[in-house]
Amino acid sequence: MKITVVAVGKIKEKFYTQAIEEYTKRLSRYCKLQIVQVQDEKTPDEASEREETQIKDREGDKILRALPEDAYVIALAINGKTYDSPGLARHMEQLMTGGRSHIAFVIGGSLGLSDQVLSRADEKLSFSALTFPHQLMRVILLEQVYRSFRIINHEPYHK
Repeated sequence: MKITVVAVGKIKEKFYTQAIEEYTKRLSRYCKLQIVQVQDEKTPDEASEREETQIKDREGDKILRALPEDAYVIALAINGKTYDSPGLARHMEQLMTGGRSHIAFVIGGSLGLSDQVLSRADEKLSFSALTFPHQLMRVILLEQVYRSFRIINHEPYHK
């Protein structure tokens, strides 16, 4: 199984980097993980709606170029489908047993994802109605993917 995470922006904080490295190590037992970072665009203070759309579109073009063609694409979006952890594990297992050998998760920048990226996605996934920093979202995503593999393999994991 291959898992690709395409995310906008670089991780600057060491504690996020350390957590990502830890989950990358843990996930190596279950899948081939690739994290692709695309450069974020500068957003001017008090940007207009038009400027924000243009920024999302430029970031979206970078995301679309980075997405593997063979991947089932799951975009993280606040209005996406929600799962509990066992439900996400069942969904991932169904994708894998249904012949999907590559899942790509997409995390947008501070303004979210462009319409083109959302259109390309096979589905949208929401972790919460709350807004999280996109750096933290990488850690949350990797932890939940790891938890899903533990559940799929009937292995213990703290609750």
